[in-house]
Amino acid sequence: MSALPLEVSTILNNISDVARSLEAKKPGARESLISLSQELITTLELPSEAIQRMGWASPARNAHCRIGVENGIFEHLKESGKQGASARALAEKAKADLPLIARMLKHLSSMHVIKEKAANVYASTPLSDALVEPKFKDGIIYTFDVASPSFASLPGYLKVTNYKNPTELTNGPFQYAHKTTLPFFAWLDQNPPYLSIFNNYMSAYRAGKPTWCDPGFYPIEHLTAGFDSTSNPVLLVDVGGGLGHDLQELCEKHGNLPGDLILQDREEVIATLTPCTNFKATAHDFFTPQPILHARAYYLHSVLHDWGDEDCIKILHNLTSALKKGYSKVLINEIVVSEENASLAATSMDQLMLVLGAMKERTEGQWREILGKAGYKVLNIWKYPGVAESLIEAEAEVEI
Repeated sequence: MSALPLEVSTILNNISDVARSLEAKKPGARESLISLSQELITTLELPSEAIQRMGWASPARNAHCRIGVENGIFEHLKESGKQGASARALAEKAKADLPLIARMLKHLSSMHVIKEKAANVYASTPLSDALVEPKFKDGIIYTFDVASPSFASLPGYLKVTNYKNPTELTNGPFQYAHKTTLPFFAWLDQNPPYLSIFNNYMSAYRAGKPTWCDPGFYPIEHLTAGFDSTSNPVLLVDVGGGLGHDLQELCEKHGNLPGDLILQDREEVIATLTPCTNFKATAHDFFTPQPILHARAYYLHSVLHDWGDEDCIKILHNLTSALKKGYSKVLINEIVVSEENASLAATSMDQLMLVLGAMKERTEGQWREILGKAGYKVLNIWKYPGVAESLIEAEAEVEI
């Protein structure tokens, strides 16, 4: 028996080492193990197998998952419990043709989305069970219906534009694919079902991953210590905060916070909110001056990556007049792309920004440049092992 190629042997040894770190519950071990597993697959598979995986195995899986959340297959599998369900029973419940459903189930099993217990008898997996939850169902619908056509149209769009890097919100792969001149978010407003689907999935996009609210990420005492409620009762303003998921999480993980929490977003988003006792919600356009003065912190989560450099500077300038020198902080929760060996989580989100908004994720140097031009000083960039997003803590450097 021939020895393993050196590269494969090295990867397997690294997997073994990282597996021990995972058992010891070391932060970042899970993400490292996933990366090594993907490296092992791409090292072992033949070019013909790689093309098969990219060209039709993965697209078929994606399409079948979209169908599965539409016709309730994953719900039926979950309800069947450990004993599973036959392809015939699932086809009857889905009101679909048995030969079609049987073929789909075979492929979903081979792609490890579901599990085949016996010939044509299937059971759910943790992944398929998750696809029963509305937030993850909406994730499948959003990525397949909205994002996937944009990726499929990318080669054609770039050929037409002579392979220029897209930088216009109204002229990118998304517009080319969906035959619109509207920017991505304006298009969502014009297509309310997808607006709701997108907002719901955003609540799950980071599910299960450590966030800035968790111990060991950002020291919350940087906000609570020195908080002056007599000057202004507002502890934190979540600028462009969507449906308020971050504020809800902050309250859940750090109860009894001093001061008020304010959610701001577009009027169309605020109008969809149900009343909440944890924070106050108000409509605000972040391209206009910030109306809440001298809060302890102004928080922007995945806001600036939707805009080009000049627009980012405008958004930051509109915060400047509200800041209290030496007191107010600006917290920017964004992906900071590593200059070397960037993670898949960072690069894949950069590609999503490319096709949906003709925008990008930024490196640390690019973030520092933008903040410097806007008149800010970076105090620290807080990171957590295995997590793509960082928290940039900054303050106004200019006199206000």
